[in-house]
Amino acid sequence: MSTTTLAVLVPLLPFLGAVAGLLFGRTAPGFVRPLAILPTLGAAVLAVIVAVRQGGGPAISTATELTPTGSVPIDLSLYLDGFAVLVAVLVGLVATCVQLYSTAYLREDPRYPSYAALVSLFTSAMLLVVYSGDLMVLLVGWEVMGICSYFLVGHYWETEAARSASLKAFLVTKLGDVPFLIGLFALAADAGSFQITKILGTVAAGGLDHPTLIALLLLAGVAGKSAQFPLHTWLPDAMAGPTPVSALIHAATMVAAGVYFIARLLPVFAASRAALVVMAVMAAVTMIGSALAALAQDDIKRVLAYSTIGQLGYMTGALAVGDRGAAIFHLLSHGVFKALLFLGAGVIIHAAGTNSLAAMSRMDGLTKRIPDAFWTMTIALLALAAIPPFAGFFSKEAVLVAAEQTATGHSDFAPSSAGWLVLVAGVLTALLTAAYATRLWLMAFRGRGAAAPDHGKEPVAMTGVLWLLAIPSIGFGLAAGPIADWFDGEELTPTLVTSVLGTGAAVIGVMLTYALWQRAAARPATAPAPAGAGTGAGSPQPAAVAAAASAATAAAESAAETPEVAEVAHDHPTVPAGPAPDPGRALLGPLHRHAADGFHLDAVYDRLFVRPVRAAASLVRFLDREVVDTYVRGAGAGPRLLGSLVRRAQTGNVQSYLSALLAGAVVLAIATAVLANVNAGS
Repeated sequence: MSTTTLAVLVPLLPFLGAVAGLLFGRTAPGFVRPLAILPTLGAAVLAVIVAVRQGGGPAISTATELTPTGSVPIDLSLYLDGFAVLVAVLVGLVATCVQLYSTAYLREDPRYPSYAALVSLFTSAMLLVVYSGDLMVLLVGWEVMGICSYFLVGHYWETEAARSASLKAFLVTKLGDVPFLIGLFALAADAGSFQITKILGTVAAGGLDHPTLIALLLLAGVAGKSAQFPLHTWLPDAMAGPTPVSALIHAATMVAAGVYFIARLLPVFAASRAALVVMAVMAAVTMIGSALAALAQDDIKRVLAYSTIGQLGYMTGALAVGDRGAAIFHLLSHGVFKALLFLGAGVIIHAAGTNSLAAMSRMDGLTKRIPDAFWTMTIALLALAAIPPFAGFFSKEAVLVAAEQTATGHSDFAPSSAGWLVLVAGVLTALLTAAYATRLWLMAFRGRGAAAPDHGKEPVAMTGVLWLLAIPSIGFGLAAGPIADWFDGEELTPTLVTSVLGTGAAVIGVMLTYALWQRAAARPATAPAPAGAGTGAGSPQPAAVAAAASAATAAAESAAETPEVAEVAHDHPTVPAGPAPDPGRALLGPLHRHAADGFHLDAVYDRLFVRPVRAAASLVRFLDREVVDTYVRGAGAGPRLLGSLVRRAQTGNVQSYLSALLAGAVVLAIATAVLANVNAGS
């Protein structure tokens, strides 16, 4: 079987599995799990075979005209290069792990058949984006992923949080898709084709008439899909969906699609240096802002969501300085350890019965209850913090090396200002990333208080997947040398300067966070007793005690917000309220309140866009009801009034008709005589 035939089967198998799951999920429930796992596993195996056959050599391209359009043709096209085949392997691996994990995680969910089918369809759509050589076919996969994310994020549609999150994700990404679609048409109009190979040939020949406009339009769509500033606000709220869905969206589909799209069409963006600077600014703001926000989140999944936004910022930064090899290397590395982090978080949520880190920090013995999750999460967090020799260290260093080369003038692909932006933001984000990774680990696994509930060993389908993903999280960085040949051939190995900067910043973040956590953990034990204790409720409390009470109340309220408990089959005791040692508060200081709320971007958008749109809608509704409808009602009321007057004259009495006729004749005669006299006198 040829490589192109195998490549066609890769997205086709999960698609057929999704169709079969939707058709037979209710009538034949025994086939639901095989239909969920086997097609996705088959696609993953075929993706590996395609990658081995492609071998990082020349790109394999084939196309057949899908439909004549009269102008720019649309082709069913495949384009298999080193980037495509490796990303497809990642998608297949993570999707298979998610399907396996979900069989245990959602074993009691009555809507599991539709969930599994949508995950398969989601996987198929992403694989279509990865392998497609035509932008219109790519757009089909791009939009199908948006629909799937809407249904999967809103899986628990009974809750307001899930309904709002799914609608927000759909609308924000569609907001970016509108300029994205315009950019695609403008690009095809300049190139005369939607085929990627022909577009890149046009760019190489200098055939783009509006490179900056096209690049910025496309970048808007990428910002929405890959959750980059300022269209990133949907991703943290999307945590209202099931945890395996979060792993799939964050690690291998949806958010990775935007970065992959830029990497595939990087020469289009490189045709405009202004667009590269805009991309660098977007990446820098995204990296730093998301890392600060992650330090202030209490929900473990929201911490990981903001972490994803920041790591995508690294990838976008690498693309802004022209190194798509570093960007995709980090995409692959991040995809593995971020899937592990989310699936590990699901095990923690199962065991603790809460998403709240503050609540977990008041539990003792959680590490012993879930040793598999503890060790694998530790590995993944070390990779996230870019501690050598874990995978995240090598891929993050590749990004910093690319930025340093541009900043120091060793690469003229992008302006040096873009390089400095990405380099400085990348080093600062390395410190913040290590800080919030350490904070998550300490609050989740080093809690003190009541014993964590013991529900026995977690299912093998969940823990086995964690160990499977832990292997590349540890060793994938060793592929930095050979994997460069699959990309553009540029070195991906760290340099001494960036290693010292990045690793030094990470170590500082870890040590600082640990020291602040120790101080915060010791404070409740040494805090003075309330002045009113034992003397009556009316005695005033010291400010420190009042602050501790306020923190305890906030922690208790946060612990009460547990959207994942609906997934958990266990009964969980109520977590006792109390002070929660949080180093993030000390690190951020007065910035903590703003960072916890995502720097109020939702409120800003509400005032700038939502309220004006609603006001405009209210005005249109008023004009429609009170002005337009008035004319419509008047057009009907006039004939009705005339009809009522005429109807009164229709009495059915012949004498009345004759009298009216005679009276009318007399009036006409008199009027005629008067007019005749007037005319005669004149």
